[in-house]
Amino acid sequence: MCGGARGGEGFSLFLRLGESKSSFDLEKAVCNHGFFMMAPNRWIPSSKTLERPVRLADSTRSVRVSILKPCISVHKDSLLVRLHDISPNDISKRDEVAILEQVRRMLRISHKDEQDVKQYHQKLLHIHLSEDHDNDKPGSGRLFRSPTLFEDLVKCLLLCNCKWSNTLKMARALCELQFETSSNASTRSNGRKRKREESNIANNGDGKRILGNFPSSEELARLDGNALKKLTNNILGYRAKHILRLAKDVESGRIRLDEFEALEDKDHLLHKFMQIKGFGSFASANALMCIGYYHKVPVDTETMRHLQQVHGRNNCNKNTVMKDVKEIYDKYAPFQCLAYWLELQDSYERKFGKLSELPDSAYHTISGRLEALDSIDLNMMR
Repeated sequence: MCGGARGGEGFSLFLRLGESKSSFDLEKAVCNHGFFMMAPNRWIPSSKTLERPVRLADSTRSVRVSILKPCISVHKDSLLVRLHDISPNDISKRDEVAILEQVRRMLRISHKDEQDVKQYHQKLLHIHLSEDHDNDKPGSGRLFRSPTLFEDLVKCLLLCNCKWSNTLKMARALCELQFETSSNASTRSNGRKRKREESNIANNGDGKRILGNFPSSEELARLDGNALKKLTNNILGYRAKHILRLAKDVESGRIRLDEFEALEDKDHLLHKFMQIKGFGSFASANALMCIGYYHKVPVDTETMRHLQQVHGRNNCNKNTVMKDVKEIYDKYAPFQCLAYWLELQDSYERKFGKLSELPDSAYHTISGRLEALDSIDLNMMR
């Protein structure tokens, strides 16, 4: 499934695309859903590279990786995964497997995901989408997600009831928190090693600060509510208690995320998400998408704006939006959410240009509008 290369300049792994090689496009697989703009993800337009930390096999230590297409033709059907700031001797085979599994999950490289891509494109062909519709071009059909379901779920909470710019700030604050509280940061004792590691964390070569990883459920569960608010500069608002409760429930075993990902009954899975404190219909629809079920469109006021501006539903409001969504997207079943997100991406790119070519300093502007959202899901969030 993979191969490695060790050399004086670092350590690289190769992830073979297998059956996905003909349909996979790294740029399209990353730069679609807004999660790719959220810390600790970093997309580098000039080299078409995704950079972020991922966990080693022990789930406590992290390593920064860069994911890109290799320039060597012998590896043309693979992805290159470069490991930074770590000695090859510190990476075990179990670590290699764990790293590549996280990359596969983020980029949806699996048999199921490949089947979904093929079925989605068959659906598009069947309903005769116009030729200039970007959704039916090779490479589309994969929505970016996180290395773990826990990170996905927390980010689903960060999407609720706030401006996109604040969502980005909250994700960054959590990654800063992870660095401050991680064992990697707190247990350094060797002065030379500490100086080297702090240098790596402070700067990645182009002046941009490298954040910590996204915090795990274990790292968050060690905190109390006051500590979480303080360490994130109190910008999480009411979400802090929901995030903390989710982390503690995962660590106690009350919520078994592995069971969530194994469930094939979509209605049962939706019900389980709705039982999690903080998860209304909007967050739950996003969570379903992260697992790989696309039948529920996440509806908020951005959806209403989109239907008004793109589909001419000028009278779309919180009382009619579900009916409008059903009328417009049910023809894509069971890929309604996938069609909606890729259509939303297309509308953004018509306004702002290709998302994959934007500097990260412009990410906070990517929204249909910048004013605070009057979420129709607010009562379900409480």
